[in-house]
Amino acid sequence: MKYVLFICTPVGGEELSPEEIAKDPRFTSYIDEMRGSGVVKGGARLRPSTDATTVRVQGDEVLLSDGPFVESKEYVAGFDIIEVADLDEALGIASRHPAALGGGSVEVRPVWE
Repeated sequence: MKYVLFICTPVGGEELSPEEIAKDPRFTSYIDEMRGSGVVKGGARLRPSTDATTVRVQGDEVLLSDGPFVESKEYVAGFDIIEVADLDEALGIASRHPAALGGGSVEVRPVWE
């Protein structure tokens, strides 16, 4: 079964670039383990939420606003797509993610196929 892991970072928290993540042993060991196991099927690091643009449509009018789509204490900083046997395995993987261990969170959501 496929799941998306939404990697959430606290607003105002540490913002690591992809280069910094590649040098951080917390992330490199997790990434090596997950990619080596073949569980991770894709994913990406996202730019900071301050770079987001939100699109809403009201009637015929398209409304654009800068920033994330919701007011929140956390924002989605990246995502992984994993393929595992069941929710328990997905939760186990999420619980080892450095973001979950470092003050952020990981939202686990099944992919609708």
